[in-house]
Amino acid sequence: MFSSLFRKKPVAYFLAEALRHDQESGGLRRSLTVFDLTALGIAAIIGSGIFATIGSAAASGGPAVALLFIFTAVACGFSALCYAEFASVIPLSGSAYTYAYASFGELFAWIIGWDLIIEYAIGNIAVAISWSDYFTGLMGGMGIHIPEYLCTDYVTAMRGYLDGSGQMAGGTGFLQLSPAIQKCCHAWINAPVIGGIHLIANIPAFSIVVLISVLVYMGIYETKVAGNSMVILKVVVLLMVISVGAFYVKKGNWTPFAPHGLTGVLKGVSGVFFAYIGFDAISTTAEECRNTRRDLPRAIIWSLIITTILYVLISLVLTGMVRYSDLGVGDPLSFVFAQVHLTRLSGFIALAAIIAMASVILVFQVGQPRIWMSMSRDGLLPKAFSRIHPRFRTPSFATVVAGIFVAVPSLFMNFTEVTDLTSIGTLFAFVLVSGGVLMLNPYGKRYSHEKETKSEEKDTGLSIAAGISRPGGHHFALTSDKGFHVPYVNSRIALPLVWLGIAAVLYFWNPPELSGLIKIVRGDLSRDELPLLLFAMAALVLTILGIARKLSLIPVLGLLSSLFLMVNLGFTNWMRFLVWLVIGMCVYVLYSRHHSHLRHPGSNIKSNL
Repeated sequence: MFSSLFRKKPVAYFLAEALRHDQESGGLRRSLTVFDLTALGIAAIIGSGIFATIGSAAASGGPAVALLFIFTAVACGFSALCYAEFASVIPLSGSAYTYAYASFGELFAWIIGWDLIIEYAIGNIAVAISWSDYFTGLMGGMGIHIPEYLCTDYVTAMRGYLDGSGQMAGGTGFLQLSPAIQKCCHAWINAPVIGGIHLIANIPAFSIVVLISVLVYMGIYETKVAGNSMVILKVVVLLMVISVGAFYVKKGNWTPFAPHGLTGVLKGVSGVFFAYIGFDAISTTAEECRNTRRDLPRAIIWSLIITTILYVLISLVLTGMVRYSDLGVGDPLSFVFAQVHLTRLSGFIALAAIIAMASVILVFQVGQPRIWMSMSRDGLLPKAFSRIHPRFRTPSFATVVAGIFVAVPSLFMNFTEVTDLTSIGTLFAFVLVSGGVLMLNPYGKRYSHEKETKSEEKDTGLSIAAGISRPGGHHFALTSDKGFHVPYVNSRIALPLVWLGIAAVLYFWNPPELSGLIKIVRGDLSRDELPLLLFAMAALVLTILGIARKLSLIPVLGLLSSLFLMVNLGFTNWMRFLVWLVIGMCVYVLYSRHHSHLRHPGSNIKSNL
C-alpha cells in the first residue's frame, strides 16, 4: 500500500491516454502559436503587479526596487527553465501536476494538483477583487456611482465600519477618516438589511469572473483572440508610459538609490513575486499548442524576459518622476501622471489597468479547468471533469465549476486573506517542478523515453510505437532529442561560488536575514522564523548532494530560491497552507486513491490503447 502512493505514471502512458481521449472526443483544439503562448504569459504576468504592487514596493525599496524585479525574475527563471524542459518531455496539459506524476509519483502529484487550486482559483479571486476596485474607481471618475455595498466584501465593510466607529467615538470627524474607511462605513450603513444581516457583496468582481468564464467556455480560439487583443493594448500603454514618462524623469529622484538598503528592497519581495506567478499558467495549454515541444518552452522564457524588461523600465520611470516615498498608493501609474498634470493620460492608464487585470483572470481561468481535466483523466477526480464539449472542444464541466469556484467567493472574500496563500502555493509548485527535473535529469542530459517505453512494453505485453499520431496529423514523439533541456552547469564547481557570493552580500549589507541565520545556529528561533530552519536544512542537504554528485545547477538553484521565498511568507501562512493540504489528503484517501487508473496499470493501459 505504501509503495502505491509513489507509483509513477510513465510518459508513454500519458501519451497513450491522450490518444484515447482524442479518439473519443476529438481532443482539445490546437490553435496556439508561440506568439499566442507568449501573449498569454505576458497577460498573466502583467496585471495587478505593475499597476498596483509596484507602488508599495518602490515606496519601501526606493529606485533600487528595479533590482528586486531582476532578482525575482532570476529566481523565477530557474523554475521557468525547469518548466520548459518538462513541457518538452511531457507535452500534455496539467502543468506541475503532470510533471510531478512522472517524477515523484501519485501522492506528490495529488498534493501539487490540490495545491494548484490555491494558486489558480484563490489567486484569481484576489485579482477579481482588485479589478473591482479599479473598475468602480473609473466609473466614479466618469460620474457613474456604484453603491459601496455592491462593490465591497462583507468582512471588509464590517471591519471598516467598526474601525471608523471607534475612531469617531474618540473624536475624529467622518471626513478625517481614510477614504477606505469612509467607503466601508457607507457600505455598512446603506446596505439593505434582511433578518439583521447586511446584504453586502462585490458584484463587479463576481461579474467579471462570470464574463471571462463564458469566454473561456466558448473555446481556446476565442480566448486567444481576446487575450492577444488585451495584451497588445496594455503593452502599448506601458510603452507609452515609459516613453512619455522619460521626459519627466528627474535624476535627483534616483538619489539615494537604495534609501533603506537591502532590507527595504527585499521588503516588497512577496508582492513583486505575486506579479510573476503567471508564467506557469501557459504550461496548462500544452495540448492546444500547434508545436508543444518547440513553442511552449520558448513562450515561457520569452514571456519572462519581456515582462522583466517592462517591470524594470516602469519602476525606473516611476521613481524618477516622483520621490519614491510618494508612491505608496494603490494606482501608482495613474498617480505619477496626475502629479505632472497629465490627467487625461492618467485616466487612460486606469482603463488599461482594468483590461490588464481582466487578461490575468482570463489566463488563470484557462489554466484551472485543464489541471482538473488532467487529474480526472487519471481517476483522481470524477470523470465529469475531463468531459470535452463536442462543439467548443474545451473541458466544459471543469470550466463551469472553475468559474463558480472563483466567482462566488469573490463576492465576499477579503483581498488580504488570499494573496499570501496564492504565493505560497505557487512557490510550492516551483519547488516540485525544479525537484522533478533533478529526479528525471540530474546531470543535464537529454531525457529519452526509450528505456521507459521498453519497460512499459514488458509490463503490459503491448508494443507502444515510437510515436503516437493524433487526429489532424499532430504527432507526439516519445523522445525529446529535438526538445528543450536545461543547460547543464556542474554544481561541484558553481554551487560553492554561489554560496560565497551570497555570503559576501550578507556580510556587506547585513540584512535581517543574517540575524535569522545566526539564530538558526544558536537554536533560538521564534515561531515566525521556524520556516528558516527548513530552508537551512534543505540548503545543506542539496549543497552536499550537488557537490558530491555533480548535479545540474539550475534546478538546484530553482528549488532553493523558491523555498527561500516560501519561508519568508511567515508561520501563519504556512499553517493555513498545511491545513489546506491536510484537507486534500483526506479527499485523496477517501476517493482518489481508490479510483486511480494506476491501481491496475496493465489492464488500464490496454484499454487506453
